[in-house]
Amino acid sequence: MKRYGMVIQVKPEMLDAYKHLHANTWPQVLQKITDCNIRNYSIFLRDGYLFSYFEYVGDDYAADMAAMAADPVTQAWWKLTDPCQQPIESAAEGEWWAKMEEVFHHD
Repeated sequence: MKRYGMVIQVKPEMLDAYKHLHANTWPQVLQKITDCNIRNYSIFLRDGYLFSYFEYVGDDYAADMAAMAADPVTQAWWKLTDPCQQPIESAAEGEWWAKMEEVFHHD
């Protein structure tokens, strides 16, 4: 299992829409997340930043993320959520959710 932390900004004028979408996440989107070996997935909000945490339990992260990106239902979901977000200033070229470095963990 590998832990992932990622960050992105939420557009202030889209915050209520973003919260509403995630309070009513489509079951097919949730199933695709599970099918792509993601567990314990949470998104937190603070001062206009969204922090996501999840645990990846598969063997090929790139392939699972490609499968998720190819899913038509997930693509439709992202067409609703993506306009609510903007990459953080330090995001790498083409990076949407910026990966974070894990600097501490305790079980």
